[in-house]
Amino acid sequence: MIRSIHQSLLSFCAVACFMVPWMAHAQVSAFKNWPTGKAPQEVGKRLAGHFATSPHLPYPTIGYPEVCAWYGALEFAHITQDQALTAELIQRFEPLFGPEKQMLPPRQHVDDEVFGTVPLEIYLLNKDPRALALGLHYADRQWQSPLPDGLSGETRYWIDDMFMITILQVQAYRATGDRKYIDRAAAEMVNYLDRLQQPSGLFFHGTDTPIYWGRGNGWVASGMTEMLRALPANDPARPRILAAYRRMMAALVKYQGKDGMWRQVIDREDFWPESSATGMFTAALISGVKEGWLDASIYAPAARKAWIALAGYIDQNDDIMNTCVGTDKSRDPEYYYERPRATGDFHGQAAALWVVDALLR
Repeated sequence: MIRSIHQSLLSFCAVACFMVPWMAHAQVSAFKNWPTGKAPQEVGKRLAGHFATSPHLPYPTIGYPEVCAWYGALEFAHITQDQALTAELIQRFEPLFGPEKQMLPPRQHVDDEVFGTVPLEIYLLNKDPRALALGLHYADRQWQSPLPDGLSGETRYWIDDMFMITILQVQAYRATGDRKYIDRAAAEMVNYLDRLQQPSGLFFHGTDTPIYWGRGNGWVASGMTEMLRALPANDPARPRILAAYRRMMAALVKYQGKDGMWRQVIDREDFWPESSATGMFTAALISGVKEGWLDASIYAPAARKAWIALAGYIDQNDDIMNTCVGTDKSRDPEYYYERPRATGDFHGQAAALWVVDALLR
């Protein structure tokens, strides 16, 4: 109940300050009446249920793709008020407090610290103090050794970080209401925007990597969306982040394929359609339309087309196809083209769940 009230207040502030006249129409006309098998609640139930019964990845510790899928599944269960699914997803975490605690990520690195997102989400759902303490351990450790400019010592200027760092701090803010967490996230986001967003509106993979990698840009889109959903309406960083978000969304609709998908490298039409990037972009577009940040007449049709296309990549086992595996940086576009295309990879499962969450939220 507390969480619902808190989110409602944040949403009201955001809408009051940034509402535009096309918002109400978009929710009615674009995001209803789905083709058979594409209804978000139906698809979300399949995907979240599939995740709940999936084993951990065969790694020594919990990896960030699993964290992202877990977050998406927990959000789906909360939004749909599915108590049984919520309990199953929380129970999946319980061994990490005891017999499986060796699987807690140990490194002070963005890919490990983001793990704290899940226990903080669990705390928001059930107020378990163990989950709060564990989540805040990661959020606070991320700023244990800040840089001289106040940014996290884990700052490395990869676009992935614009989600990995910011979502953890946003979750800590949602759980505690402590402004230091949202201030950290906003400072980090603005600094990355200044360094990595290009005149096109898209983002290079890194300061030394002039490639518009699909999922990398997806992390940015997702990070800005989460920031804007949580950032107080009067926050001084909000106009900067909102402007960057709108520039990016305008670029994305320009590069969307005729099939509704986005490519592994966004500005290369000859590259293959990639499901995790498409999911992340779609969720960001849907959120923008529903929150009133974007013109529905332009962006809602693009989001609808993308979701219908993405849902077509879900196989009979509820696994998403055509998902790029984990990827390093390279200045050679062919490196990205040649990356393996996985089925059932948690990067893709997470992104599809985020779309469902955005549609149902």
